[in-house]
Amino acid sequence: MKLNELHDNPGAAKKRMRVGRGPGSGKGKTAGRGVKGQKSRSGVAINGYEGGQMPLYQRLPKRGFNKPNRKQYAVVNLGLIQKFIDAGKLGAEITETELVDSGLIRRRRDGIRVLSKGDLTTAVTLTVTGASKSAIEAVEKAGGTLTVTAPASAAAAE
Repeated sequence: MKLNELHDNPGAAKKRMRVGRGPGSGKGKTAGRGVKGQKSRSGVAINGYEGGQMPLYQRLPKRGFNKPNRKQYAVVNLGLIQKFIDAGKLGAEITETELVDSGLIRRRRDGIRVLSKGDLTTAVTLTVTGASKSAIEAVEKAGGTLTVTAPASAAAAE
């Protein structure tokens, strides 16, 4: 096989229909859009419009509330912390900046929250913004301490 012998399988590449190119094309004059009306014109976007009837998205009940100033924490599991300790990327004293510098977490956001998924076998001293109760118990069970500090934004406000 040579480069000049390469070609698609028969029927693989179908030419696109060119509309509005005369009566002989099969899609001439109105180009398959019918006669007159809003949908025959160009530049019309009527998604969600139901001809004056109350649209579905307005008829359905609205539920819940999205807090505009809610805190977003970066989440890290104990199993991942142990993996990074075993790899030598983290030491016995772990702070939020060390978690970011080691590459375990991309960015701090409003703080770092530790969850208890996975096993921690090394005794470490963790200082983070938040932690679940089970994570605190797991760290203390391994012989370490987990200190929960106030979020950085709250400390700056005081």
